[in-house]
Amino acid sequence: MVRLAVRAVIVEGGRLLLVNAYPGRQSALWCAPGGGVEMHSSLEDNLAREVYEETGLTISVGDPCLVNEFHSEARGFHQVDVFFRCRVEAGELTDAWVDPEAVVNRRRFFTRAELAGIALKPDSLPDVAFGGGFRYDPLEELVKP
Repeated sequence: MVRLAVRAVIVEGGRLLLVNAYPGRQSALWCAPGGGVEMHSSLEDNLAREVYEETGLTISVGDPCLVNEFHSEARGFHQVDVFFRCRVEAGELTDAWVDPEAVVNRRRFFTRAELAGIALKPDSLPDVAFGGGFRYDPLEELVKP
């Protein structure tokens, strides 16, 4: 079964918002905020809910900009992430915010130069975030935490 997820591409002041979504800081991998889609709710509503849970930010959801497939044949995992360009409408990042699902442990904005020094997935995210356009990335191998 393929899992569907949504993710937000939020660029403010030349910086991209990323989260570390590994409980207990068990990985240094960063990704765009978002998560699995709940049935009977639109992709936009799912994304707004996920971003709020993970960051405390209220967003407006714009156009899709990236579709990325993560998979691990060995683990029987296949996920399709649909990324949308989004804008922060309310709220501020704060260390006091707690993800109710206790998954996201860090959140921050990164410049493009800073992205080169961190573990980040998907690989195409910086080009999409800072370069515009739309991209499809099929079957990127899932990394272990």
